[in-house]
Amino acid sequence: MWRPPSANNQDMTAKYKRVLLKLSGEALMGDQGFGIDSHIVLRIATEIKDVHDLGAQVAVVIGGGNIFRGIKASEEGFDRVSADHMGMLATVINALAIQDALEKMDVYTRVQSAIEMRQIAEMYIRRRAIRHLEKRRVVIFAAGTGNPYFSTDTTAALRAMEIKAEVILKATKVDGIYDADPVKVATARMYAEISYMEVLTQGLGVMDSTAISLCKDNSVPIIVFNIKTIGNIRRVIEGEKIGTLVH
Repeated sequence: MWRPPSANNQDMTAKYKRVLLKLSGEALMGDQGFGIDSHIVLRIATEIKDVHDLGAQVAVVIGGGNIFRGIKASEEGFDRVSADHMGMLATVINALAIQDALEKMDVYTRVQSAIEMRQIAEMYIRRRAIRHLEKRRVVIFAAGTGNPYFSTDTTAALRAMEIKAEVILKATKVDGIYDADPVKVATARMYAEISYMEVLTQGLGVMDSTAISLCKDNSVPIIVFNIKTIGNIRRVIEGEKIGTLVH
């Protein structure tokens, strides 16, 4: 069983006061290959609580790829719009899982959905989301933008700008952005920093091109880091130089 960090939060300070954490749905499934691993959810929720206790205002966007991937389903014959809507519903399931874990740790949390489902989530309202953050609540944005053809990466970029987040924290399964796939190429080199344009022109696939372009046009930096390394969310919040900075 994973245990939370034992460091004294009172001795720490957050470099970033308002952040948007982008999680992939795959981050929640661990080694299962599908669905939600409760132990992984607990670990991620505990790390979110850890940085929340530092004083950071935390918003979260989570994908749904551990349950359903709209673009893959459309390639297999589903109508793209229907497939994307199904993927949006998968993100709501993941959002509720993170909310449940956080609230068991006494962290007040709100799920805001871009698709109306009043019984389980609030509708996304920008000013209400900001107010929740100011009241020290973690806000989880679910159901993407509510529109087909837009990824949760684009959702993360859009919501980050709307709530005036200082940075997007892009959690991945590798240490940062490489010039080649580090799983396949042993000599792949990791960038400490890289520009938005370099990401786009080199086709590095960190986030989709729409998301990168939105961040570039609005000067929202992105830090890409490894979510599998325990404590990395806190390290980024405290300003430690880990992963890759896109700016």
